[in-house]
Amino acid sequence: MLTQRLRQLERDGLITRTYHAEVPPRVEYEISELGRSLAPLFASLAHWASDNLDRVDEARAAYDGTARHQAIGA
Repeated sequence: MLTQRLRQLERDGLITRTYHAEVPPRVEYEISELGRSLAPLFASLAHWASDNLDRVDEARAAYDGTARHQAIGA
């Protein structure tokens, strides 16, 4: 699963992969310039999450309470 995800990120140009023919073999991954261009988007997402975590927790609690109530009443 991890290998597939890394290969997809490499295919998309978001990371680079360097294979070292050693014993044992070694592989290094590094974020590419294209991948680094996503940093402002991730920073915005982290900021949004920080600002809204309480609201998300409240929504989850309300949903979980409703779902549990519906399951009992069904």
